[in-house]
Amino acid sequence: MAKLLMSIALCLLLVYVSEARPMRKPFVLHGRVYCDTCRAGFETSATTYIAGARVRIECKDRNSLQLVYSVEGVTDSTGTYKFSIADDHGDQMCDAVLVKSPQPDCAKVDAGRDRSRLSLTRSNGLVSDTRFANAMGFMKDEPASGCTQLLKQYQESDD
Repeated sequence: MAKLLMSIALCLLLVYVSEARPMRKPFVLHGRVYCDTCRAGFETSATTYIAGARVRIECKDRNSLQLVYSVEGVTDSTGTYKFSIADDHGDQMCDAVLVKSPQPDCAKVDAGRDRSRLSLTRSNGLVSDTRFANAMGFMKDEPASGCTQLLKQYQESDD
């Protein structure tokens, strides 16, 4: 009888241990938000970074596109945001999304640079828990002075 109770206890212990998940480190997501001072559609040497910009992380179910995870944050003095994300979102589509700029003269979302697709899973071969999002941006209402000369440097010449 003692052997039987000991066997049952051992089996229950093994089942309990196998169900327990090890605590994993959270993902650390970094990204930046910029102000396109020249309205170029990309970052230039005249680009400034926006402190206090609001950013949201959204994860949606791949099949239903229902929002299953959302968290908002704010950029620091360098225009950088940092999120700690505890769960693996491998079966979901996740994006960093611009929410709002604190600068009234640089509050128009730069089309195509308003979101960044994220990989928030450990099932993709990446070893590090650190993830980096592409920079996202807002555009100035009017191009800053000196932008014409700056953008000429980016043009290809046919000479």
